[in-house]
Amino acid sequence: MAGHSKWANTKHRKARQDKKRSALFGKLSRAIFVAAKNGDPSPDNNAALAAAIEKAKSYSLPKDNIETAIAKASGAANDGATWNEIIYEGYGPAGIAVYVECLTDNRNRTAADVRAAFTKIGGNLGTSGSVTFQFQRKGEVIVDLDVTQFSEDDFMLAVAEAGGDDYTIEVEDEISIAVVLTESSGLMAAKKALENMGYAVRGAELTMEPTTPQAVEPREAKQVMRLIDRLEDLDDVQNVYHSMKIDEGQLEDSLED
Repeated sequence: MAGHSKWANTKHRKARQDKKRSALFGKLSRAIFVAAKNGDPSPDNNAALAAAIEKAKSYSLPKDNIETAIAKASGAANDGATWNEIIYEGYGPAGIAVYVECLTDNRNRTAADVRAAFTKIGGNLGTSGSVTFQFQRKGEVIVDLDVTQFSEDDFMLAVAEAGGDDYTIEVEDEISIAVVLTESSGLMAAKKALENMGYAVRGAELTMEPTTPQAVEPREAKQVMRLIDRLEDLDDVQNVYHSMKIDEGQLEDSLED
């Protein structure tokens, strides 16, 4: 098995968002609140909530923050805010598809902010459905690998047994990791199965995988990453996904600019 992994993008997001931890924690808490509000407040019976909690834990959101968000959703400590889930779609530099997930209490503000971000970088905000077909909802499980005892044949069988669709093995700071892709509905089951097999799972979250990643020139890659950064800096934006095939060199260049 092998495939396109978005873990490089995840590392990039973590590097930037760690600099704005309070804003990040607010976004993670908001995602947990909405997931709990729209379904069962127990993660055992609410896959979306379970995934939101797992993602929050991977970013070190304190347990108290998680419990508070769920309590607000259940009405125990409701602050009266009404949050709406909105998707924005558009095209960035070089025609790269961009899919933006937002949670907002003011649709007009969010629409204006997102449109301004696209316009500033030379992109175009599209209509609903204009890029959705270029992505598919997937689950992503990150596994730390012990290279001294690792057998790829055994891991391939473990991933298949856990219900995984695909995986990629990468090296991060001299540590080998596996990025396992699953069907969105099977994310938590795959995570638990891999843990039960003795693998060290770092985190799990839902993601949007591009069906056909596009390679672009370095100059255009920098422009796309500027758009992603600008969008992620918006308070109402929860997640940004794109169809650009990106490598570590392009990421490093964008971080230095």
